[in-house]
Amino acid sequence: MNLQSHTKNLIKSIFFKSNNAIQRRYISKSIALCKTIPDNAKSKSSHEWLQRQINDVYVKKSRYHGYRCRSAYKLLEIDEKYNILKTGYSVVDCGAAPGSWTQVVVNKLKLDRPLKDGSAHPNVAVSVDLQRMEPIKGAFILSESDFTSSLTQEEIWKILPGGKANVVLSDMAPKATGTYELDCSSIINLVYNALRFATVTLKKDGVFLCKVWDSRDVEMFVKTLDSLFTSVKRVKPKASRMDSAELFLLARGYKCNKFIK
Repeated sequence: MNLQSHTKNLIKSIFFKSNNAIQRRYISKSIALCKTIPDNAKSKSSHEWLQRQINDVYVKKSRYHGYRCRSAYKLLEIDEKYNILKTGYSVVDCGAAPGSWTQVVVNKLKLDRPLKDGSAHPNVAVSVDLQRMEPIKGAFILSESDFTSSLTQEEIWKILPGGKANVVLSDMAPKATGTYELDCSSIINLVYNALRFATVTLKKDGVFLCKVWDSRDVEMFVKTLDSLFTSVKRVKPKASRMDSAELFLLARGYKCNKFIK
């Protein structure tokens, strides 16, 4: 039996053993959608990856709470500490697939439930990704869309009330090549694209949160953020694996007086 068949059987086994309705609904998404085993991975490393997924406390929590991926807890932890997601805010989630951050956003903004008077919400959550995304109640999903495309960004502006957002999130990451320096350079290019979009989209005092991989390029990017926002912090949530070079840059208080071309 190959590893892919073993994974499918494992998912089926967990599915039928579960008595929790939320768990039954999302178990396949939290494993199959959240991570894919690299095509070039060796059998041993693939097995180790699978075992880590099975034993990971955040993977287990995401299944139980119905999140599509463990990364939901990274955003939850950041928001718990810095309170960046508030009722009434409009939020853009870039690189959103499979949708765990968007799930957190619509819940925090209460977009997944109707207003008491039955009227439409004045704010929105917009999610975009190159990959296919399943619908999420309360969010506008731009599935299989290239965020870096001007056409996609124009579509986002049309959805946003007044073309403006309070928060821009970027969990975008390039497809890994295995060459660390090249991968770090690629993710910096992505976040610069997200930042350019943010400088014309954010309201005054808006928030920009992005994922990067720690490298010497990050310091220069932080200096750029410093010129645009009143506060910039490096954040490493507990849900981010300690052996990962991943970290998040949280920029708050958009000055709204400078733009990146």
